[in-house]
Amino acid sequence: MSTTGETITEAGPALLEREALSALPVEHLFDMGVELEPVQLIPTAIGTVLNYVAKGGTVEGPRIKGEVLLGGGDGLVVGTDQVGRVGVRATLRTDDGVLIHYTAGGVIKIPADGLQRLEAGERLPFEETYVRTTPVLETNDERYSWLSESVLVGLNELSQNHIDYRVYRVR
Repeated sequence: MSTTGETITEAGPALLEREALSALPVEHLFDMGVELEPVQLIPTAIGTVLNYVAKGGTVEGPRIKGEVLLGGGDGLVVGTDQVGRVGVRATLRTDDGVLIHYTAGGVIKIPADGLQRLEAGERLPFEETYVRTTPVLETNDERYSWLSESVLVGLNELSQNHIDYRVYRVR
């Protein structure tokens, strides 16, 4: 019954009665590679904090092209469970001059020997790590306003002083 007293008819099956999707419908937006200053390791009461300052980078993809500006970076807190909680802030500048504020949270779980391998200059392949982020891109430029209305997911790969992101929009 609606607030106007009209009877509401059921238009179709409730969401929980529908068959689950076998794959998340996504659209690839861009790949982003970020060069990072050497890590700052800070032991704290809640875990080890790892700060990485961004030196710049590239954004290349079917929907966005541009660069990552100097500054910002990745912050990571590794708890006693050896899981890293990510906080990222950066500024992107598109090839048509639009500034976009990029933030992301996420989770990192690397192999037990992952830090040693990174320090040795090795890349940690996607198949051996769980690095997932939830980017939020914000701007008021009408050409990119659709970003503020989108749910994004990032898949990431790590190497020493560098991180790669592949960012998708959930449709």
